[in-house]
Amino acid sequence: MLPRQTRVLHADQARPSEAVIAEASALLRDGGLVVFPTETVYGLGANALDAAAVRRIFEAKGRPSTDPLIVHVTSVEDLPALVRHIPAAVAPLAARFWPGALTLILPKRPEVPDEVTAGLDTVAVRVPSHPVARAIIAAAGCPVAAPSANRFSRPSPTDAAHVLADLDGRVDLVVDAGRTDIGLESTVLDLTVTPPLVRRPGGVSLEALRELLPDVQLVSRVMHTGEAQVSPGQLLRHYAPKAHMTLLDGPTDLVRARAVSMARAGLARGLRIGLLAPAEDLEVLRRALIADTPALAMRSLGSRVEPDGIARELFEAIRALDAQRPDEIIAIGPEPHGIGLAVLDRLTRASEGRVIRCGAESSGA
Repeated sequence: MLPRQTRVLHADQARPSEAVIAEASALLRDGGLVVFPTETVYGLGANALDAAAVRRIFEAKGRPSTDPLIVHVTSVEDLPALVRHIPAAVAPLAARFWPGALTLILPKRPEVPDEVTAGLDTVAVRVPSHPVARAIIAAAGCPVAAPSANRFSRPSPTDAAHVLADLDGRVDLVVDAGRTDIGLESTVLDLTVTPPLVRRPGGVSLEALRELLPDVQLVSRVMHTGEAQVSPGQLLRHYAPKAHMTLLDGPTDLVRARAVSMARAGLARGLRIGLLAPAEDLEVLRRALIADTPALAMRSLGSRVEPDGIARELFEAIRALDAQRPDEIIAIGPEPHGIGLAVLDRLTRASEGRVIRCGAESSGA
């Protein structure tokens, strides 16, 4: 049964209160649901070894049981309790990227409940770097399963206000420590296959991983809700606004021209159009559509020359633009390099695969 009241406690990011940490960790040990910040997004945590508590995560989010969870621990030394075999690649990856925004898929021990892993024999594990997350997990004394703290398929939360908009009354406690730093989820790297596969791009870039694992590949397959998934973040519809969204891809001049023509066509049909784009593109679109601006809702993602800023702004921008109730959203993303690749992945899924390749005849995911 869902809780009737959600408490909110504030925590200083650098020096969280001992009382806040003690309350959050006690709730986790007792089978409660605690939302806490990580460096990526806010997570909805439960004791990963308590199957009943884990089931409450799925109930609170409305998440299908086929979508596995990531288990958060405080150190690479915690892996043997969760993982039956530790590949040789783990040591250099952990030395370089942990604590941080990298999740590793590894063969699980039987002590990890099937509820965590969608019934598969693998488990996703990471070591977060956020001081509040680390303090709560350490004090709880147990591994913590924690997907993003939002309703299933909605944009991930980068602020406690986003959490409350989706989960107020569905979780026991929200620890509010302000905006998250990265703004996108962790990169998920599968080490149970050869070559290693990035199943979800995220806060650690593909280029950085290839410095250690030159043969690592990026998964392009789209999963469906009924399938047991090896990694979270693989469904076609994910991170989505309520409005219908289309992502434009291709050369900058062609993308901008298509955005203008699509916006004008939608406005001519009496629709309210939302534009979501980097600042440089949005300025061009604003000038081209200046006569129509009263019927437009616009939101900047930040500058193209600062892709980390675009990543931090993405989910806040999607939520803010959606709150203006456009009928359709036209989105333009950054270049597909570094963290920009992860941003484009999120925009593609937020668009449910509605991607128009400008300059090409075909479109799709």
